Amino acid sequence: MTKQKISRYIWVICSLMMAIAAWGQQPESPTAQPRTRGIQYQRELDSLQLILANKPLKWVEGFSVSGDLLGLIMHRMANYGQLEGAIRLNMKEKYFPTVEAGLGYSDHVDEETELHFKTNSPYVRIGADYNFARDLRSGNRIYAGVRYGMTKIKFDLEGNELIDPVWEDRYPFQFRDLSSNVSWAELLFGLEAKIWGRFHIGWTARYRMRLHQEQSKVGQSWYVPGYGKNDTHNFGGTFNLIFDL
Repeated sequence: MTKQKISRYIWVICSLMMAIAAWGQQPESPTAQPRTRGIQYQRELDSLQLILANKPLKWVEGFSVSGDLLGLIMHRMANYGQLEGAIRLNMKEKYFPTVEAGLGYSDHVDEETELHFKTNSPYVRIGADYNFARDLRSGNRIYAGVRYGMTKIKFDLEGNELIDPVWEDRYPFQFRDLSSNVSWAELLFGLEAKIWGRFHIGWTARYRMRLHQEQSKVGQSWYVPGYGKNDTHNFGGTFNLIFDL
């Protein structure tokens, strides 16, 4: 093999090696870039979540509106119930001033006295809740609260005719638009869970104490809207669908 051919081969081999080295030093192909961007994006996302987790909560985080599903079911299936909605202010995810209002309904006949009681009256409750949950940003809450409730109830009362035992005269027992003012206090305990986006579900158990009652001319009403069966105290509850604004 002549020196000229050897030199040519050496030049070709050196050229190939230089080309391979140069190719190896080139930046990665576009197909590899998304992987690098994905890692950077994940790191940026983790950093953003960390910043949000450490960001101080505002005094007013927002509002929420809710509806009581339990009262709606009772309204449809029982002889008393209510249609109730509420609006709530969220303060630092700890304090929740609340206004609840609704329309109480009852259509009841007593089996012993055969008295027919009927009402359809509004009511309102005002109060506040305190969230005891440790993670205030999770949307899941454990809370206790108080309420003050009031209603001006109007009701009808009907029964069997009254018969004079001497003259045997008959008098109808029929009263329309009887009225009574009732107020009460409530202590409550509740749980709330985030189910999707801005939607939550929650329930409360409540102990109610009657504070004041104005008697009608034929006595007290059988049911008090927003309170329940009329007694010095009772127990109740709600099951709410909640939407954060």
